[in-house]
Amino acid sequence: MFIELGSMLSLKIGKAVYEELEKDERVTYVFLENGRSNDLFEDRQFGTFGEAALLTVIVDKKDEKEIFEKIFETSRLTDENNGIQYTSSSLAKTSFEGPR
Repeated sequence: MFIELGSMLSLKIGKAVYEELEKDERVTYVFLENGRSNDLFEDRQFGTFGEAALLTVIVDKKDEKEIFEKIFETSRLTDENNGIQYTSSSLAKTSFEGPR
């Protein structure tokens, strides 16, 4: 069974996390979308808005905790205003078949 892990991070940190996760064989898929946010980050390149990254990671449920911790450590979420991280429910329906 697969699970979705997600984060909303500053774009710079999001790219670093993406690059780290795309090398990890336990990660089935990793997606990075960028945009702007006016409430999560101290670094604001556009007046009241800063560049943001939405990171979506699909992993096997058995790898959830290790990958969640890897995202947390790589994104330095212990630092002030670096973003948020979450775990979503198990993916109940998908046409995707993972590695055997």
